[in-house]
Amino acid sequence: MEDYQREFLDSLLETASPSGFETASQRVWVEYVSEFADDVRVDDYGNAVAVHEGDATKVMIAGHGDEIGFMVRDVTDDGYLRLARIGVSDRTVTRGQHVTVHTDGGPVNGVIGQTAIHLREREDESVDDVAEQYVDIGVADGDAARERVSIGDPITFASGVRSLAGARLAGRGMDNRVGIWTAAEALRRASDCDADATVYAVSTVQEEVGLKGAKMVGFDIDPDVAVAVDVTHATDTLGVPEKQSSAIELGGGPVVARGSANHPQLVEALRSVADANAVSIQLEAAGISTGTDADAFYTQRGGVPSVNLGLPNRYMHTPVEVVDTEDLDAAADLLGAFATSVGEFEPFTVDLTSE
Repeated sequence: MEDYQREFLDSLLETASPSGFETASQRVWVEYVSEFADDVRVDDYGNAVAVHEGDATKVMIAGHGDEIGFMVRDVTDDGYLRLARIGVSDRTVTRGQHVTVHTDGGPVNGVIGQTAIHLREREDESVDDVAEQYVDIGVADGDAARERVSIGDPITFASGVRSLAGARLAGRGMDNRVGIWTAAEALRRASDCDADATVYAVSTVQEEVGLKGAKMVGFDIDPDVAVAVDVTHATDTLGVPEKQSSAIELGGGPVVARGSANHPQLVEALRSVADANAVSIQLEAAGISTGTDADAFYTQRGGVPSVNLGLPNRYMHTPVEVVDTEDLDAAADLLGAFATSVGEFEPFTVDLTSE
């Protein structure tokens, strides 16, 4: 990964983007892709679309730009902030964390309270639901708190990006800034190759609350093929239950999902392109759903051939998600090459006449 590409990734990761409040992060993405896209547009809800104009197949490569978080649900008379979830936030990792409340007047620092171990009943180590937890912003009472925050202000963990050994990074919001980074870089590669296909790179909104942006933009673009780039679980760590374990490893390359939304010919096309370009990939079973924007794309307009390309991620939906940037580079190389050669694999239809 080149320095400017890493700077782009860091900028995405350092910009808060909870579902429904993605504007700041989408601006970062739009500014970057505007350097090499033929056209960039944003719809009424903030889905951002960058286009390489070709005269052949319409290929959409999309990640989601939003992250999980919280909202101010209530302000107590004592000055504490009660929480509501944005997306599937994990109650077991929230207490004792630094957070930022994103207000109209600017960021407000706070912490999610945790009763000291000395004061807790040792026999009761249950974890309160998020709705029972609270943020302490350091004020004396409710009036002081209400001068600083409003009901509905979004909240995110305040953790930053940290480099680990080798090409690995840790931080919050890898899910799914790494996906929109990959979509942007795949578009750059397709543009550099002057692909015949019309290639759309997309940063969708509100995936974490029900694939909402994907439904909007998938219908609007009406692509011939769609690739949803999202994180997937790397299960190469301690503590993963056997029934949830897979062969997916961090640093093992991007992950092609099979089953459900994943069109079989599109899966085979990605595998063929990976082999031709010496890109290592991994496979994942998705028997019921992918849990990604692919589930929204493939049912648009009577059916759009779609596939989910996963980026291995440890500790998903925590403030310390871990990825390997070599997986990101490999995914961008794979998708750039696929977009450039997509005509070789058409049409993407299920053939019932042959055995």
